[in-house]
Amino acid sequence: MPLALLALAVGAFGIGTTEFVMMGLLPDVADDLHISLPTTGHLVSAYALGVVIGAPLLAAVTARMSRRKVLMALMALFVAGNALSALAPGYDSLLAARFLSGLPHGAFFGVGAVVATNLVAPERKARSVSLMFLGLTVANVVGVPVATLMGQHLGWRATFLGVSAIGVAAIAALALLIPHDHAHAHAPARGLRGELAALRSLPVWLALGTTVAGFGALFAAYSYVTPMLTDSAGFAESSVTLLLALFGVGATAGNLLGGRLADHALRGTLFGGLASLAAVLLLFPVLMRAEWSAALAVALLGMAAFVTGSPLQLMVMEKAAAAPSLASSANQAAFNLANAGGAWIGGLALAAGFGVASPAVAGAGLAVLGLAVAGVAYAVDRRREVAPVARVVATHVPEQSGTLHH
Repeated sequence: MPLALLALAVGAFGIGTTEFVMMGLLPDVADDLHISLPTTGHLVSAYALGVVIGAPLLAAVTARMSRRKVLMALMALFVAGNALSALAPGYDSLLAARFLSGLPHGAFFGVGAVVATNLVAPERKARSVSLMFLGLTVANVVGVPVATLMGQHLGWRATFLGVSAIGVAAIAALALLIPHDHAHAHAPARGLRGELAALRSLPVWLALGTTVAGFGALFAAYSYVTPMLTDSAGFAESSVTLLLALFGVGATAGNLLGGRLADHALRGTLFGGLASLAAVLLLFPVLMRAEWSAALAVALLGMAAFVTGSPLQLMVMEKAAAAPSLASSANQAAFNLANAGGAWIGGLALAAGFGVASPAVAGAGLAVLGLAVAGVAYAVDRRREVAPVARVVATHVPEQSGTLHH
């Protein structure tokens, strides 16, 4: 695989670290800024809002620029957002800085996925995307725990300065390793309206809907995995960080496996991943009854969910071939909508009094919904493939009939 994929993975590592580390730093930030924990939680929402808004917008307005320069500019914006977070004098300025940090997130993964697939042979496209996403999954294993410890011992501001340094390293790697000949859009100048027009296709929206439902299933359970581990499985709170690292290990394995399998059977990998995710989530109430099985469940959750990451990213790009960067970035926005929506649905199950493991069962329902949407997408694709053949056959029938009469 090309070394350029390493540069993309470094950027993904920094983005994954800053996205998830805030959850572990909420108590420290709340104490330092003298605000409540629920108010501090808005910092997580501000980042997600930045991703949803920035992903399609930045990808669309930079569509005619060199992708190499776009990636470097996005990482520069990432560095600025995290540096401003470290220097924020108060809550409002930190909220704005977190929103700014989220803006380049989706566009970086979107444009990066296009660059990654251009660097390799067609039969290795999914694997190249999975190697870029490797930075994101490794961030859950290494980056987030280390950054959280740094924040707890050196102060939360040191964490964001450290993440900024990762961003600077990513910019240097992108400048050195991304080749110029693979960095341009190669697309006609359509402007923002033309880029957005490429997303009017039904298959694109079905692919995005599969992302929302499939990863919504993950976040319905993962958002409440800590109380499941402590209240149901009986783990001490001090063990949760290590168990969440197990989730990262599973996600890393699933991501690499999904990339390899998707190069051979893209849709089969997607269906298999979603079915596996539904099965794992349905088993959660049983698996959470003992420590060993609960630890296994957390790892399996990460693996089953991230098997679908590369196939979904590649499918969205293929369905919007006229604007792959925009479609790929929109998929990242869908991922963050899944984060918010899944957590909300899992919370509804808890609030209804169905038990501490009930968010996982709700997540299983979302995984089945994702399977259904993916099935509809498959049917639509088959119908579109058959229709042109049917038209060709129909046009030749009269000629054949005339020949027989003569």
